[in-house]
Amino acid sequence: MAVQVTDAPERQRYEARVEGELVGYTEYRRQDEAIMFARTFVEPAADESEAEEALARYCLDAARRAGDQVEPADPFLAGWIERHPEYADLVHENAAHLGEED
Repeated sequence: MAVQVTDAPERQRYEARVEGELVGYTEYRRQDEAIMFARTFVEPAADESEAEEALARYCLDAARRAGDQVEPADPFLAGWIERHPEYADLVHENAAHLGEED
């Protein structure tokens, strides 16, 4: 079964669905021309690897299309980017400092 991912800006997250059922999401926060990914959750009953892969690719591809850089504060997405270096150019040079208050 295919995983479909959509942006739910009112909830500040990308949502993964299978046959209309929510199976996971990645929470985000936008800041200027950057997006901080805070947390990814996938239902244990779902095909976790397929849902995680779909979420990671969708949110990073969306950031690329928008011209945004990313802060992968979410350990899952940070590790995913490490394993997929074709997305490393999206990581903001000051990523560790994007979520801090001035």
